[in-house]
Amino acid sequence: MSNSTPLCDIGLVGLGVMGKNLGLNLADNGYSVAAFDLDHAKIDAILAQDEAERGEQAQRIFACSSFTELLNKLKKPHLIILSVPAGAAVDSVCENLIGAGLQPDDIVVDTGNSLWSDTVEREASYKGKFIFFTTAVSGGEVGARFGPSLMPSGDRYAWSRIEPVLQAISAKVDPETGLPLENRTPGQPVKEGDPCACYIGPAGSGHYVKMVHNGIEYADMQLICEAYHFLREALGMSPKEIASTFREWNKGPLNSYLIEISAEVLEQDDPLTGKPIVDVILDTAGQKGTGLWTAVSSLQIGTPATTIAQAVYARALSSLKTQRVKAAAILSGPKVDAISEEEKQAAIARLHDAVYCSKICAYAQGFDLMKMAAAEHNWDLDFAAIAKIWRAGCIIRAVFLQSITDAYNRDENLDNLLLDSFFAEQLNNSQAAWREALIDGMKFGIPMPSMTSALSYFDSYRTETLPANLLQGQRDFFGAHTFKRVDQKSSSNFHIEWSLPDRPLQELK
Repeated sequence: MSNSTPLCDIGLVGLGVMGKNLGLNLADNGYSVAAFDLDHAKIDAILAQDEAERGEQAQRIFACSSFTELLNKLKKPHLIILSVPAGAAVDSVCENLIGAGLQPDDIVVDTGNSLWSDTVEREASYKGKFIFFTTAVSGGEVGARFGPSLMPSGDRYAWSRIEPVLQAISAKVDPETGLPLENRTPGQPVKEGDPCACYIGPAGSGHYVKMVHNGIEYADMQLICEAYHFLREALGMSPKEIASTFREWNKGPLNSYLIEISAEVLEQDDPLTGKPIVDVILDTAGQKGTGLWTAVSSLQIGTPATTIAQAVYARALSSLKTQRVKAAAILSGPKVDAISEEEKQAAIARLHDAVYCSKICAYAQGFDLMKMAAAEHNWDLDFAAIAKIWRAGCIIRAVFLQSITDAYNRDENLDNLLLDSFFAEQLNNSQAAWREALIDGMKFGIPMPSMTSALSYFDSYRTETLPANLLQGQRDFFGAHTFKRVDQKSSSNFHIEWSLPDRPLQELK
């Protein structure tokens, strides 16, 4: 950069798929970017794309060959965004930046899928050396390029400096309709509308919220896959017929990005064989950890997220391909008769309601998990705002999220989404079809683990007396773990001396 060239606004380290697209997004929104990556081919790629997209405009992205050059090309105090893999790579870059001359008032923003507890440790570790800040990013490649959903957290002063940047590059939502405002034309980002970026809270909270977002995403995807499986195997529908059904569903309460792209996948034919693309994709699913982290966190905190956990287990079971092939030759399923067209249409309608009710439960579990985590870590999370920033840009974006925002606007202290008047009405009105859809699945031998767990969650949550009373009796019998009584208001615990003939009752203060 020559002496006459102004210093850049923002530094960007990591120019993979997400980093490159975030850099171009920043440039579209008027920020000059100093870019660095250890892979020089990636630097060349972003420069070439920037040149092609900006046309006659002045250069917006500038290459750097070292961390030192990166800092020298930036305005002070420095603002640097990292788009590198979670884990050791984040610390490696931070240490290199410190060695290059990073100062205490410089800000480094981690945009990767870091584990939330690692973020807490990093902020404490780098305190006094620079300000470590994070913003979780959802939306994939297209979101990063044209507007992601962002979940920033950390130092409040850092947020005051970076807020205009993150809100500028985030997705936007029409404030009247709650629908995404999209424009995928390079150089012409959406300027108006509610930004899908808001301050989440202290260090770690943003990545925790993103982790739960991804857990909900696992459940959402699994529910759609279970519906596809039933339509394909039980009702004998072709991929294109199922795509048409999903497009119909997308006109109602199930309207979402995931339903939309599922229809597109099902319509796609394989360029090599001409078969439906789903028929040539191997049925083993991987995961990057965030769904697992969500399930583990729910167990650690002690709040049920069963539908999310079942989605993780479904991916794990899918990986047992060799065993499943053997089992298919040995274990038989039910024998069922073909059904009429009228019965088929009725089954599709029931399945729609089952997906919708299960989706409500999955989101209820996710928001309940965030609520419990907030209480444990002393975070003041705004759940209405979180639902709002998920309405566009992110993978789980859906019309449905406006109803969640409305629920928390009605009662910011809502214990659970299932207790909101709107969602309670939806579940009460649709539960009969939900139950019948799962009976359909069992009758045809179609696995529906997430839908089934969602119904069990609903039934457990609405049940005043659960069989945990017997469980507590069992625990007291074999381990003297004690129990509380329904007819005692005190905090006393009780124990029966099960080994003695008269089994006397003891009250333990």
